[in-house]
Amino acid sequence: MPTLNFKGKTFVQNHHLAVKYHQLVPKAELSLTDPAYGGTGTVSLHDNLIVQGDNLKALKALLPTYAGKVKCIYIDPPYNTGNENWVYNDNVNSPMIKEWLGSVVDKEDMTRHDKWLCLMMPRLKLLRELLSEDGAIFISCDDNEQHNLRVLLDEIFGENNFKANFIWNHRKSSQNDIDVSLSHNYTICYAKNIEQFRLNPLGIKDDKFSNPDNDPKGDWVADPMDAPGIRENLSYEIVNPNTNSIFLPPKDRHWRFTKEKFEEALAENRIVFGKTGKSKPQYKRYKFEAEEKGTNPFTIWTDVDTATGATQELMQLFDGEKIFNTPKPTALLKRIIHLATNENDIILDSFAGSGTTAHAVLELNKEDASTGSAQGGNRKFILVEQEDYANTITAERIRRVIKGVPTPKSELLKKGTGGTFSYFELGETIEMESLLRGENLPSFTEFARYLFYTATGEEFDEKNIDTKTGFIGESKNYEVFLFYKDDIEWLKQNALTLDLCKGLPKFKSKQRLIFAPAKYVDDYTLLEHRIDFCQLPYEIYRMQK
Repeated sequence: MPTLNFKGKTFVQNHHLAVKYHQLVPKAELSLTDPAYGGTGTVSLHDNLIVQGDNLKALKALLPTYAGKVKCIYIDPPYNTGNENWVYNDNVNSPMIKEWLGSVVDKEDMTRHDKWLCLMMPRLKLLRELLSEDGAIFISCDDNEQHNLRVLLDEIFGENNFKANFIWNHRKSSQNDIDVSLSHNYTICYAKNIEQFRLNPLGIKDDKFSNPDNDPKGDWVADPMDAPGIRENLSYEIVNPNTNSIFLPPKDRHWRFTKEKFEEALAENRIVFGKTGKSKPQYKRYKFEAEEKGTNPFTIWTDVDTATGATQELMQLFDGEKIFNTPKPTALLKRIIHLATNENDIILDSFAGSGTTAHAVLELNKEDASTGSAQGGNRKFILVEQEDYANTITAERIRRVIKGVPTPKSELLKKGTGGTFSYFELGETIEMESLLRGENLPSFTEFARYLFYTATGEEFDEKNIDTKTGFIGESKNYEVFLFYKDDIEWLKQNALTLDLCKGLPKFKSKQRLIFAPAKYVDDYTLLEHRIDFCQLPYEIYRMQK
């Protein structure tokens, strides 16, 4: 398989492993968890999420809770046109890359493609870890980086996991300032495991169906009776009963049905011979059948709203003010989410921008509920945005979509979709050196999240915490306990004791993994109580995933 070489690749291809875990700090005042909109009133990492902070660090911080859980990822990274004023700021341990930090990437930058690939590689690797085995990633781009991105994705996801390159007709009008009018963008789709990922079919177009013969089964459309290939049992004469004309399958083709099934279909009034009754045979496909099956998506999307429509849509939510230059239309994200997810899946966007992805999730959930979906609309979104407008634009848009605003033409936008989200910011890193100094001590929950995932590689759920016993979760192989307080004096004076060992919950046949500042018990006692002891902070990495 061809691979792509670029400046800095050797320094960034494993950089995602070196990114430190950061605490996720809840911001209740910026969240919307009001019970009036379906919330619990409590900020939670298991709610819809908006995370403000560097997306590489945020993705690493989300791993303990969401690794392998995200069904659909959509990202709209910088297209690297040279006009976007983006800056490379990853703290990679390389003198060459450190020279890049803080510099705007413009058209005169001879390393702009290298910088863009260095930006994308570690993020794509973390995004892949977050994807479920039956999940997929969709990435918007244009001709500036599409060729590079495809090769990079082949390397990270595997070329066998390429699904499709969808082309969105984002502009209908002609551009007069250049000699070729640019009218499309790409949305590249890769599965994590192509054998497990399936695209959902789209709906049908009603205008194709009619009922000229008043068929009691309803509207229908005439489909061809022939199919490619030659099979003897499917090659026979069909006689038009209206004209006695004889029809054979076209060259190198056969009929769709055996002769017996054709006779049954003819008796059931499912075979037609054109409007006049004198043409070749066709098969009635009823509308209700088509609705059940759906339509496979085409790779060219001309029926989705344009970039201009996306701007107008956003302006409706913000009193006619243009607050964002390049939003994506909600219809585009709804198409992607419909294709890639079901009613209870998680959708992540780590270049959240104006928040279109969350808007689309909320609308789909509302539509599912209004049409009586069996499972309702329970998709969840996770947005990551590092810019200052994460609250004033990204989150504010979602607040308005949930609550409704008075001016839009759309009744749904007027009434609001309902829903909730919890807002988090990236906090301090969780570093062992800081623990030794008693600086930037993480909260019990954040430390538990970090320790549980580091030790087991499995999802952490803070609902499992029992502060009385120190229990923080159960993995495939361990019951995990943490004896800790974010107080340096407490850490100096406390340890795993015989009383704590005897006070552990009833044994469940799994080994117990206990993190504590020290231990005042011998190895025989640990063995007796089935305990693997890890001293804080030294032995956090002793237990491998």
